[in-house]
Amino acid sequence: MSELTPREVLALCRQHEVRAIDLRFMDFPGTQKHFTIPVTALTEKSFEEGLGFDGSSIRGWQSINESDMLVVPEASTAFVDPFMSQTLVMTCNIQDPITREDYAKDPRNVARKAENYMKSTGLADIANFGPELEFFVFDAVSFDQNEHECFYHVESREGQWTRGRGNGPYNTGYQIRYKEGYFPIPPTDTLQDLRTEIMLVLQDCGVSIEAQHHEVASGGQSEIDLRYGPLLKVADQLLLSKYVAKNVAARHGKTATFMPKPLWNDNGSGLHLHLSLWKGEQNLFAGEGYSGLSDIAMYAIGGILKHTASILAFCCPTTNSYKRLIPGFEAPVNLTYSSRNRSAAIRIPVHTPYPQNKRLEFRCPDAAANGYLAMSAILMAALDGIQQRIDPGRPLDKDIYDLGPDELADVPRTPQTLEESLLALRRDHEFLLRGDVFTEDVIDTWIWYKSEKEADALRQRPHPFEFAMYYDV
Repeated sequence: MSELTPREVLALCRQHEVRAIDLRFMDFPGTQKHFTIPVTALTEKSFEEGLGFDGSSIRGWQSINESDMLVVPEASTAFVDPFMSQTLVMTCNIQDPITREDYAKDPRNVARKAENYMKSTGLADIANFGPELEFFVFDAVSFDQNEHECFYHVESREGQWTRGRGNGPYNTGYQIRYKEGYFPIPPTDTLQDLRTEIMLVLQDCGVSIEAQHHEVASGGQSEIDLRYGPLLKVADQLLLSKYVAKNVAARHGKTATFMPKPLWNDNGSGLHLHLSLWKGEQNLFAGEGYSGLSDIAMYAIGGILKHTASILAFCCPTTNSYKRLIPGFEAPVNLTYSSRNRSAAIRIPVHTPYPQNKRLEFRCPDAAANGYLAMSAILMAALDGIQQRIDPGRPLDKDIYDLGPDELADVPRTPQTLEESLLALRRDHEFLLRGDVFTEDVIDTWIWYKSEKEADALRQRPHPFEFAMYYDV
């Protein structure tokens, strides 16, 4: 995204004959919200004074008696919307209208504070993140949940399950077999043009893209790789990428989902995050150690692995996330690191030997994550590892899934449920509070919301598979 000033934003509106300004922000759990004003209501003062809205209707935010809040447009995030008529979009920061303080439970504010805290430590100037965003594109989906029924049904012309349906519209004979969807060419890959359109629209909106391709799963799994950049900028771009993917899919009469595990017995969707810390022009992760890494990089790995259980409450934030984190589907369930081995929680890419490309890839996060909170938590864990000089132990360069029970006994595993991650966050979150990045209120609200609204809600409802197992008991 171009770094525009407020005056340049107003000029951009005139240049493109913009008549509406769409103001966007993210609610606490991670869904983007918006409202729209006429372009005549936007002035240079709007970027300082903000615009009011009701915060009590936003999940996890204000109570009804203190509902008034401000959105403050961020000029650097402006782009002309490719799906709305004569509309310019800006991402906003949230402020209290009385104190004019940035709102602690605004996820974007957490990310801003994480970057500022990192700079205040003197350890690094920039935390670069490079996301691999995975998602599914289905032809149709239907689902419902009420007192007497619960179901979902997915349609995909690429899905192996459609192969035996006679002369139906999807029976082309080119369906993708389970777990064999990596890099097929058309006509087997039916989504090539759609993914290219997503890539090109994102580029038009100012997002640099490195690649797009079909992913492993049957049923339309896709991946868009964003070019690395500073934490806050990349978190903004992740939101935009989801918006574009969903709207391009809708334009083609399809539906895109970032649900981590929508299909049983096939690969789920991750959000692999590449991380490197920089000071000036120096990549602090480049060195002479294991796989060309520095001591700082090894300590960062140690910090992330030490705190993985708790930061997964933000990186894998849904009950569905833990249906992805199971052995056998390329998901990193063992907390270790390795060069090249994609079954490790942290992988050291070896595409090039150049020092500027040295980084680590944290493979646990999934596409349902709130990017602002997830990347902030990862950065805080890495900084703690560097500050405490945490030794990550020895790498595990074997295929982890082929190890015997004795060899696996000493390898810690990821939590198996959202409840486990939330309990870990309750026990281990002091490192997140430094610099007031995450506050106790943010941690408490997150645990309350995820426990009551998601984990408890799911536990109370009968599951369709329980009927298959227990109806005739």
